[in-house]
Amino acid sequence: MFVEAIERVDQFTRPIHFIARYYGGTDIIPGTGTLFFVNENGFAVTCRHVARQILHANQIYENYLKFKGELRRFERDPGYETQRQFLEAKYKINAETPIRVLSNFINCVDVYKSLTIHLHPTQDLAIVRFRDYGVKLYQGFAHFLKDSRQIKQGRYLCRLGYPFPEFTNYQLNKATNDIEWVKEGRVNTPSFPIDGIITRHIGESNGTVSIEMSTPGLRGQSGGPLFDRNGLIYGMQSATRHLHLGFDQVNREVITEGRRKRVSNYPFLNVGQCVHVDVIKNFLREKKVDFYEED
Repeated sequence: MFVEAIERVDQFTRPIHFIARYYGGTDIIPGTGTLFFVNENGFAVTCRHVARQILHANQIYENYLKFKGELRRFERDPGYETQRQFLEAKYKINAETPIRVLSNFINCVDVYKSLTIHLHPTQDLAIVRFRDYGVKLYQGFAHFLKDSRQIKQGRYLCRLGYPFPEFTNYQLNKATNDIEWVKEGRVNTPSFPIDGIITRHIGESNGTVSIEMSTPGLRGQSGGPLFDRNGLIYGMQSATRHLHLGFDQVNREVITEGRRKRVSNYPFLNVGQCVHVDVIKNFLREKKVDFYEED
């Protein structure tokens, strides 16, 4: 059904690789996001929550360096632990706080001098522009659905993204005590499609509408295109919603592997939420970005 469409869309859909280190730990946590190109001039779209990780990466690290700099003054102070706790609160740093985030755009353009990112003020949408690059490493670009009245309940669509971070080209530099990208290791992450039908149009308080899909979007697929069997773009994967089904089983007795056990289960239906094609096109128009449509 989607074989040719995936081949078409895969030409202009690309992964964003992230690595992060958290306060108090040495583990490097890999992650992924997705973007897709909307024209031949280095313009792409992704989710706002993905783009914010790129925009705030330097701010996160600078905040941590300021924290370390102040804490260093108390290394021989008897009240070191008290000062550390005070500074952790001051700089809003805890075990769940990333202290270093690095990103890497894969097979987008060869070398670029700068990056411009526009965040949508209300929607989970961002425009990414690669500036002053040498050679494009993507082929083709998105063609958006012209008549959004075709976005109807029950229509069968597909999404493409990069949910599984299988790249390994990173390390902790022990000399600098910092994470970094390296030339060794696996650079690529495989794309992964997921299909489903449109279940609902989700109205929001500001009057915009999102597209709900019967299957969840996977972590890392955020920013990936939603498309039909012809590769025509209907929207962009944004989030997964968890709908409580109400079929709760509490302390129920079951027999498993020949033994009686008491179990509880609170089932949810995981559905995908996608940015509507009209929202994407309107934002591109607002920022005067060229894009292409088809019937």
